[in-house]
Amino acid sequence: MNRELEAAAHPESLRGPLRRVAIDPVSRVEGHGKVSILLDQDNRIHQVRLHIVEFRGFEKFIQGRPYWEVPVMVQRLCGICPVSHHLAASKALDLIVGAKSLTPAAEKLRRLMHYGQILQSHALHFFHLASPDLLFGFDSEPGRRNIVGIAAAHPEIARMGVLLRKFGQEVIRVTAGKRVHGTGSVPGGVNRSLTSGERDALLRDADQMVSWSMQAVGIVKDLHRQNPALYDSFGAFRSNSLSLVAADGGLDFYHGRLRARDADGALIFDRQDPQGYERIITEAVKPWSYMKFPYLTELGEEAGWYKVGPLARVINCEHIGTPLAEAERREFVAHCAGLPAQATLAYHWARMIELLFAAETLRDLLGDRDLEGDDLVTSGERAFEGVGVIEAPRGTLIHHYRVDENDLVTMANLIVSTTHNNQAMNTAVREVARRYLDGRELTEGLLNHIEVAIRAFDPCLSCATHALGRMPLELTLLDADGRQIDRLSRDAEGP
Repeated sequence: MNRELEAAAHPESLRGPLRRVAIDPVSRVEGHGKVSILLDQDNRIHQVRLHIVEFRGFEKFIQGRPYWEVPVMVQRLCGICPVSHHLAASKALDLIVGAKSLTPAAEKLRRLMHYGQILQSHALHFFHLASPDLLFGFDSEPGRRNIVGIAAAHPEIARMGVLLRKFGQEVIRVTAGKRVHGTGSVPGGVNRSLTSGERDALLRDADQMVSWSMQAVGIVKDLHRQNPALYDSFGAFRSNSLSLVAADGGLDFYHGRLRARDADGALIFDRQDPQGYERIITEAVKPWSYMKFPYLTELGEEAGWYKVGPLARVINCEHIGTPLAEAERREFVAHCAGLPAQATLAYHWARMIELLFAAETLRDLLGDRDLEGDDLVTSGERAFEGVGVIEAPRGTLIHHYRVDENDLVTMANLIVSTTHNNQAMNTAVREVARRYLDGRELTEGLLNHIEVAIRAFDPCLSCATHALGRMPLELTLLDADGRQIDRLSRDAEGP
């Protein structure tokens, strides 16, 4: 892990030199990002920022492509959550081909695919990426703080994580055609169903997945009980929450309408049609990041930012439609005294409740003979614009497309889960830095506290980057002895 320390400029409003500490790259997340911290000579925090330094141009190079290519193309944003992009794009293009409702077989096969995605992604994040911090401690030896260390110290936990993820990937394989970047979903439906052998093979292991998911929830609850002062306060901050909810207010990853709550749990809006997301959400741009900063338009940029993902979903929903996960949700709500959880580490508890919900839902779906049906695609009156919204593992995912009369994409806008969480992650990082780093001599373990806060959101940084219209550029002119002669920088606002 590279810890970079250098002198910074002297802002006129501050006295004395500032030092810049960079955590680059942030480890155990998907994609590449860094954190910069400005400190004075007494190690007091003056600024903390999470920078997304990858550049991805998907919204531009999708333009001009035939619309039916898009569900496969957009998956290349990510190797961890490709199914979510695959299905969000398909849902948007369903509207373009006039498929206002899918056949029962197509609907259930897509849901099976997506809940398999939720299961494998949540298992990957918790067991492989987050558990080394949680089980060994934030200040533990860096060489041990990884999945190999977990396998050595907690072999049963590691095995459980590997096999849960494997099951989710197998669900994806039989529904999408392969485990990563499949082709199973198409505008208007799906292109294959399950054989009875595939369905029965998965069903044989489904009870075990539910049992292991219950154990995973138990692991997180034990961590909270052992150290409530940490788990209920680490990186805590007040924020709004946004997610889809089902028609009855329940938790649903595949379909629903938008609901937002404020930090006290009061509804900001409810059952908003995702097709009108542009009236609800505004995307702000900052010159120091490729990732945008969305906010709820009616509240404004300062008060309108929000969080998405497992914690927001469990807060926002009124119930969960499977018995074991619903019992765990009720216990979680009781632990938070009926108020929205504000602690960053509560994301892990909510995520494991969702893991259990996904496992129960997969078991129920696999008992449905419609998965073997052959009525897979539908269409209707052609349209030229569509918005697809889904709950990806990391939170609400929006795909918006326009096409022309030649079937070519003319506009694409993607607001991915990590983008929604941008301001929330920056706020969590700032709160952790102020509590644990301010005025202290920095150590690797203390800096890892920053990464722990980021990892709790399970960010997918490669998914979240946008083209801002201008590539940020820094040009430095040096003489033969390496001395700087001149410097020119350009960001999204110009030189």
